[in-house]
Amino acid sequence: MASSHATPTADASQSIVRLSDVHLTLASTAGPVNILRGIDLSVQPGERIGIVGPSGSGKSTLLAVLAGLERVSGGQVHVAGADLNDLNEDRLALWRRSRVGIVFQSFHLIPTMTAVENVALPLELAGAADAMQRARDALKQVGLSHRETHYPAQLSGGEQQRVALARAVAPRPALLLADEPTGNLDGSTGHAIIDLMFGEAARLNSTLILITHDEALAALCDRVVRIEDGRVKMIEQHNQTKAAV
Repeated sequence: MASSHATPTADASQSIVRLSDVHLTLASTAGPVNILRGIDLSVQPGERIGIVGPSGSGKSTLLAVLAGLERVSGGQVHVAGADLNDLNEDRLALWRRSRVGIVFQSFHLIPTMTAVENVALPLELAGAADAMQRARDALKQVGLSHRETHYPAQLSGGEQQRVALARAVAPRPALLLADEPTGNLDGSTGHAIIDLMFGEAARLNSTLILITHDEALAALCDRVVRIEDGRVKMIEQHNQTKAAV
């Protein structure tokens, strides 16, 4: 696996992600649960960011906030040209459809649709007239042209994740989010998926933010953000210089 390019110069005004004092508190039968506790984070266009931390630290919740899938309890959330706090659910869905691609650990393919139909679906929902052709092109980019008409159950885990990656990148998103994208794959298959993911992000000039427990994978990123107890504890720069937060 390899990722080699210059890290963009930090400039908050040009950030594709800008989080300021983000809090998220959820109700429970035992009382309020503080998931995120004052997250500050700025990400520049084209950066590769790894988010790591122990289970329950708030990593997946943070990714959901970036995708507009979770509403924050407090703080500012600016992502890919939008103030997410100002968008209602319909506008969030439209924004997400055109600006954000998401790759999940569990693939989330529709079992009754073929590979190409799974990839084309979000494009069709966005009204793209060339949805099927773009879906075929995306599958070709991940090496699955020969599997276009196969259903998820007919594909291996690695092939299903490649379909999921093709679906995420087909709209050419400004921001690509990945939540443990190799968690359900063996080592060699996982490495191949990561190579494809980094390659597609570079080809599209998309910003990549991924959650991982794999330190070797995180080390490929320009910066590694370490989360503990809902807070950013440390940010490691691409040259491995560590900055305590």
